Amino acid sequence: MLGKHQDAYGAFYRSTHNNDHLDTKTELLVGLSAAMAMNCLPCTRYYLLEAKKAGITKGEISDVTAKVMAVAAGQKKLQMQEVLDKYHIDIDKFS
Repeated sequence: MLGKHQDAYGAFYRSTHNNDHLDTKTELLVGLSAAMAMNCLPCTRYYLLEAKKAGITKGEISDVTAKVMAVAAGQKKLQMQEVLDKYHIDIDKFS
């Protein structure tokens, strides 16, 4: 059974590389950002190597990294606010 699902996933994943709306550079940068956001080291490595082959620049990689960092930081900020609200913690009363 695992083989059938792996085959289906493989076909699905391969289909995301050849799409009707994103050019190769955009597809690779989106893939890199998703891999980073999901903390998938093998995927991040794959997308970095493919990005290099596609001529994506260090600056473009840096911009993607910054965006992933900004989104992650925003999520952590919201997570903290959710805890403060849920447990009625007044952070302003901390010294």
